[in-house]
Amino acid sequence: MRIAVIGGGPGGLYAAALLKRLGPDREITVWERNAPQDTFGFGVVLSDETLGGIEHADPEVYAALQAEFVRWDDIDVVHRGRVLTSGGHGFAALGRRRLLEILHARCAALGVRLRSREEAPPAAALAAGHDLVIAADGVHSATRTAHADVFRPTLTTHRCRYIWLAADFAFDAFRFETAETEHGVMQLHGYPFSANASTVIVEMREEVWRAAGLDLCDENESAQRCAKTFSEALRGRPLRGNNSTWTAFRTVVNDHWSHGNITLLGDAAHTAHFSIGSGTKLAVEDALALAACTEEHDTLPAALAAYEAERRPVVESTQRAAHASLRWFEDLAVYLDQPPRQFAFNLLTRSRRVTHDNLRLRDPRFTTTVERDFGCPDGTPPMFTPLTLRGLTLRNRVVVSPMDTYRAPDGLPGDFHLVHLGSRALGGAGLVMTEMVCVSPEGRITPGCSGLYTDEQARAWTRIVDFAHTQAPGTALGIQLGHSGRKGSTRLMWEGIDQPLPTGNWPVAAASPLPWQPGTSQTPHALTPAELDTVRDQFVQAARRAADCGFDLLELHCAHGYLLSGFLSPLTNQRTDHYGGTLANRLRYPLEVFDAVRDAWPADRPVTVRISATDWAPGGTTTDDAVAIARAFADHGADAIDVSTGQVVPHEKPEYGRSYQTPYADRIRNELGVPVIAVGAISSWDDVNSLLLAGRADLCALARPHLYDPHWTLHAAAEQGYTGPAAPWPDPYRAGSRTPPTGRTDTPRPRLTLP
Repeated sequence: MRIAVIGGGPGGLYAAALLKRLGPDREITVWERNAPQDTFGFGVVLSDETLGGIEHADPEVYAALQAEFVRWDDIDVVHRGRVLTSGGHGFAALGRRRLLEILHARCAALGVRLRSREEAPPAAALAAGHDLVIAADGVHSATRTAHADVFRPTLTTHRCRYIWLAADFAFDAFRFETAETEHGVMQLHGYPFSANASTVIVEMREEVWRAAGLDLCDENESAQRCAKTFSEALRGRPLRGNNSTWTAFRTVVNDHWSHGNITLLGDAAHTAHFSIGSGTKLAVEDALALAACTEEHDTLPAALAAYEAERRPVVESTQRAAHASLRWFEDLAVYLDQPPRQFAFNLLTRSRRVTHDNLRLRDPRFTTTVERDFGCPDGTPPMFTPLTLRGLTLRNRVVVSPMDTYRAPDGLPGDFHLVHLGSRALGGAGLVMTEMVCVSPEGRITPGCSGLYTDEQARAWTRIVDFAHTQAPGTALGIQLGHSGRKGSTRLMWEGIDQPLPTGNWPVAAASPLPWQPGTSQTPHALTPAELDTVRDQFVQAARRAADCGFDLLELHCAHGYLLSGFLSPLTNQRTDHYGGTLANRLRYPLEVFDAVRDAWPADRPVTVRISATDWAPGGTTTDDAVAIARAFADHGADAIDVSTGQVVPHEKPEYGRSYQTPYADRIRNELGVPVIAVGAISSWDDVNSLLLAGRADLCALARPHLYDPHWTLHAAAEQGYTGPAAPWPDPYRAGSRTPPTGRTDTPRPRLTLP
């Protein structure tokens, strides 16, 4: 078997070494255009998980690495001159040049041909004379470019500039330090990679980089300027470069990793932001997986398919975490006014891979001090601290998110709603929200959607509210009012989501005459000024009825492409009157409705607004737009912003993942100082605690977890050992407040091992 490797970085070299070790008769050649001692950057960090794979696959490489590693446990976060230290993290690093020397030596010892200072032939040419071509040619991969029609890459360039430098002393810990300069915020990432040297990465937004004149500096001047900016962190010592240039990070994603007998590896296939230390780690793990798959499968196509199937989910998860970390540093300026310990906790948990519970295990003392600063009484998790909005105090921070049930014929809620909402009120959440309650018959999404436009409906809702207040005292009930707009007159979700009714369709209306799905959905009627007044008055009448029903909180639904959302998004509002065009004009009608509802709603009860903070589509609502929309509603008296995303246009491309929508709530909260409700794939009490303690949200709304378990909040309390007033078990349920035993736990432990 003949194997060609394009690129002599860690991933390419390690793949060559493993494949040669597993098949000594293989002819393996590595092409690297640079000299063996040439490399960018300085130190690399490897995780214990990666090291475990290396130890198992190649003990000799592992032993050589072990002899070189610098290890440390602490992270220092410097916030406005104050150093906050968190321990128990566990890092291992070594010089990138030394890593390459170890891998070069291993390849040479095994008989791999190393062709340094030599450009590799094109991958297609190599593929003709080799059984396998491994393209490990980096972020600027020529192989990926040459076969872009097959690999289908997406390259995203981000908003910060950064430079890799080094200091000739070892930091005591992984150090994050922020400098607030006259030009803007600059950030230092530093960590040791030998007994007398550290990697120093300096990063800042593009506009700060240009304002500071760093775009005009060469390597030497850049190092001097950065050393001066962070002189205290560097103890007055200089920084040095290594062919260092300012660059913007580029995220690489490929739809496919293989093309015939050519496969991508490492940065050629994928990149993940350096702030989670993943580049070399991912490349080495790719090499391990590729080598294993070639051994486990009889044919190369099967091996390459297995390699991609194994690695892609891991890479995508890492990229999601890296993207969250990258965005955190891009928006660093909005967090600087946080209290020091909260700022440090926020930084440590930015990628969502380190959580509140995980950090408690690593450093319980640090985590406890953050909890106390947050206001947690002893023994009280963050999610069980109260929150006051206007005249309403919620006993905990858990919200049962609005969930359409499609069980209200003619808009009338019945026994299903009583049981559905009542059981979740009994389940301990601080706030239980209704589904979107429609303000008119023609404002319904489906024939099964609930309404509040008749007295009979009001009596039915009063029954539900009274049950919750009586049987689950302390639980707040919230109503979400909305109008379907162009997404109305459709079938029940499980009968064909967004599909028109087979018979009995009613006419739909919207900001502009744009159908939800051209060729399938109705074309809506563009509302006239007189009709807009009518719809506004329908919201007001529903709000008055909701107040009489006894609801504790009202939410105005301005998200997900329904009527009011359709005015906000430039993709759905093409009006030419004073309700269309600029964002200020697109906000005009939703704000008119909000003002009228706020006036009709009792002054001591809060009103929140749900928005879609992004349309997940080109030309749609941007994050900056979302901040402006939230600011406008807050200025008009909104007590909190419920920050969701998407569902505005059918061609959206959401970036799904755990708590994937929370960065938008985070941005709004920390830029505006407005209370926010975070939603979107928040599934664990650990996530809730983490988001609250980091200052990314004030309340967390969960939908699917409450479908799975109506008593999710009570069970979260039990699992954390919390028995306080924020999560009281109803008297009939007290006997179930402990986890039932699942089997014998009294078997004797083995005490002796006999020869």
